[in-house]
Amino acid sequence: MSARKPKPSSWSAWSARGGVVLSENQAADDDRWSKWPEAWVGADCDVRMVLGSIPREARDEFRYDEIPWERFPHFYGTGDEVPGLLKMLASDDAEVAGRALRRLWITVHHQGSTIEVAALAVPFLLRIAATGHPGLRADALTLVAASGRCQHLGDGTREGLLQVAEDPLMIGPVDCPVDWTIQAARDAVTSDLHLPLALLPDPDPKVRSAAAFVLALATGEMLRISSALHERLVVEDEPTVQVSLILAIAQLAREHQDGLARDWVRDLWSDPGRPPHVRIGAGLAWLCLADSPAPDELHTLLTDPDTRRHGDLFQQVPWLSWVDPGDGLHRCIQDMLRPDVP
Repeated sequence: MSARKPKPSSWSAWSARGGVVLSENQAADDDRWSKWPEAWVGADCDVRMVLGSIPREARDEFRYDEIPWERFPHFYGTGDEVPGLLKMLASDDAEVAGRALRRLWITVHHQGSTIEVAALAVPFLLRIAATGHPGLRADALTLVAASGRCQHLGDGTREGLLQVAEDPLMIGPVDCPVDWTIQAARDAVTSDLHLPLALLPDPDPKVRSAAAFVLALATGEMLRISSALHERLVVEDEPTVQVSLILAIAQLAREHQDGLARDWVRDLWSDPGRPPHVRIGAGLAWLCLADSPAPDELHTLLTDPDTRRHGDLFQQVPWLSWVDPGDGLHRCIQDMLRPDVP
């Protein structure tokens, strides 16, 4: 996209419009936006600067009062209520914590979108996931991952499934590009890698999958993370987690342009001795990493009627559940192999 998006009169108006980018002529009519986003770098609305300035002690000790929540609105009001919800989420009372988590999802992540206050919550969500109620751990981690990715609802294409960055000209509610919010959330994950890494061997397979989903967001230490994911894959026996680990490795490789991963996933999907779900997951990963058309062997694998029988399994993989609430695997295969067919 080539047009800037001037800020409308209210965040609710922007949300209702679905983030439609205005034309160059419309953008040029407003002098205020002639230097956007360069003039906003390092300003109060630059959530990257705000999040990066939070001391580790404030994060570790849950010092919410040191965070300028009020500066960043959410989908239903100001960010002032977010620290209260985070405190409730850390409660020992599972019912109270569950209500808080549901409210947080509605508040900071609406219809697949992410906003600045969600990024501010990431350091605390990671710590609560590590120490809070085990039954809510996977959902808390998934909220972290959703806060650091562009909208993926319905996008099962080769370009979209593992994509993280947002259109750089998409603007958030406080004049901050949405991609800055995603960068801030990803940097926060990278600063606290020890937390999701420690959850890779969690007893709950949903937590293990969600931890891989979060680790795939990292902006640094790729070798360390990729090694941990590969090591986990060697000992992992849960099919959904195996697929999640493969997609996490592929997403990191895509982000950091690691060509070796493309050959690795090709070896997986082309090996008839591998379990079907591993071959299918690796096949999707290969399509996201490669530019060439699907080889006949891969096309045959993904369109085999037996592949559809794995739909329920793949629906539990975080990447796929975002694509389609009913059958993400079918949607991805269709979008990747036949993108010209609606």
